[in-house]
Amino acid sequence: MHHTEEFVAIVNDAKTRVREIDVDAVAQWLLDNTAFRLIDVREDDEWRAGHAAGAQHMGRGVLERDIVGQVPDKQEMLVLYCGGGFRSALAADNAQKMGYSNVFSLSGGWKAWLKRGLPTTTT
Repeated sequence: MHHTEEFVAIVNDAKTRVREIDVDAVAQWLLDNTAFRLIDVREDDEWRAGHAAGAQHMGRGVLERDIVGQVPDKQEMLVLYCGGGFRSALAADNAQKMGYSNVFSLSGGWKAWLKRGLPTTTT
């Protein structure tokens, strides 16, 4: 997907404040039964087409509106993902601005999840 220079600039700015995690680290957390909440911030149609097993859907367009009601513990470990790691970085940045202190953006996103062969499901 082609991203505009302006979009990449705001993503790169967000990434200066956001912790990224790679898919191998998340795979290890799954093996170790590490407690974390996996949140898919993609659009509804992307979610319906397939998503990470065990993920919760909270689209980028509604995350800021809904996260406090769905994730009241602002210290809970959250891993946000999108298609490739751009929207999740923006969402993680905003979650941190809302007081969430243990937020990660999955670098490579859904594409990396699929490439790694991690469990998926459809709705």
